Amino acid sequence: MSLNVLQLIGSFHIGGSERQAVQLARLLKERGRYRAHIACLGASGPLRDEVDRLGFGEIPEFPLTSFYDPNAVKQVRRFARFLRERQITIVHTHDFYTNIFGMVGAALARVPARIASRRETTGWRTETQKFVERRAYNLAHTIIANAESVRDQLMMEGVGKDKVAVVYNGLDPGRVRVNPQMQRDDALAMFNLPRGDNSRFVTILANLHHTVKNHSMFLRAARRVIEAVPQARFVIAGDGELVASTQRLADELGLRRDVFFIGLCERVADLLALSDVCALTSTAEGFSNAILEYMAAGRPVVATDVGGAREAVVDGRTGFLVKSDDDLAMAERIITLLCDPERARVMGERGRQIIEKKFSCEAQLERTQSLYDQLLARVSPALPQNTGGNAQAFT
Repeated sequence: MSLNVLQLIGSFHIGGSERQAVQLARLLKERGRYRAHIACLGASGPLRDEVDRLGFGEIPEFPLTSFYDPNAVKQVRRFARFLRERQITIVHTHDFYTNIFGMVGAALARVPARIASRRETTGWRTETQKFVERRAYNLAHTIIANAESVRDQLMMEGVGKDKVAVVYNGLDPGRVRVNPQMQRDDALAMFNLPRGDNSRFVTILANLHHTVKNHSMFLRAARRVIEAVPQARFVIAGDGELVASTQRLADELGLRRDVFFIGLCERVADLLALSDVCALTSTAEGFSNAILEYMAAGRPVVATDVGGAREAVVDGRTGFLVKSDDDLAMAERIITLLCDPERARVMGERGRQIIEKKFSCEAQLERTQSLYDQLLARVSPALPQNTGGNAQAFT
């Protein structure tokens, strides 16, 4: 018997949490043992078209303007009523806002199994936000962390070890599958990158909504690299309210002709195929989807040693890890890879193999369903259990 599981998604804008939530819903619908449903707090965003193609039908929306006004109470009650009407057995939320809204509504509806998520370590939330989210965690039966470093942070904040399960992000190989018809010059033209000058490209995929991504470190490292490798060019893929200030910093550092801001990138595979080295400069992370994409595309990675980076990147074998904000060390590692293309290629290939073994969609789906099985057996033993699961311990 298939039981109903709801994925509550904040919006359909392109972000790590949103993409992972949509991917999990797709995997459950196409290959899973649970009957998947989707609801959202906001229905807009580029990922909505992808969801509509999956055939989920009408996706209920529970719009919020604030957690502290009468509308929030109204929407929580609507959500609880929806959960009862659809006979939802598991509610699975994926970020700060859906954790709070979803756990309150699911508790009100007495949903048997309630799962929240945490995808970052520190540096993202105010003290007030952290306090409110901890109250939501109290209503959850399990909190999924997407890295051991995130699990450790939750435990430091007082969440019991037995309440946290680690389920790594999965990577859809289609994200890095290159169009065989795409010629290099055509791809360069598509991204407005220079052609015909033997440029070597260093790329960062990171939104410009939060200073935690630390694009200033990327630019400081870029200036150092160019002194040693004049043909190096730097690509920033992402959008957000910090674009203008980051562009000003690039100008101040004398990088106007060497740094390219290409905005939100939906052709990730084609961009990574052009890239010689890929970087991430965050001061804090949970588990970076960008690192997974770099490795799956066979690119060597230079990243700050924060969050779950060490759980994916094998320092010295699939790339390099450097201290947060150490632009000198980052520059030295990038120069090493640009000056030794064979070493860079071997590192990239090792990274691709790790993704296939450890971070596949299949691994994510199996771990998630096994967690559902275990949780239902623990909190609602009277419910009929899905068959075919392979329950396993989560650390």
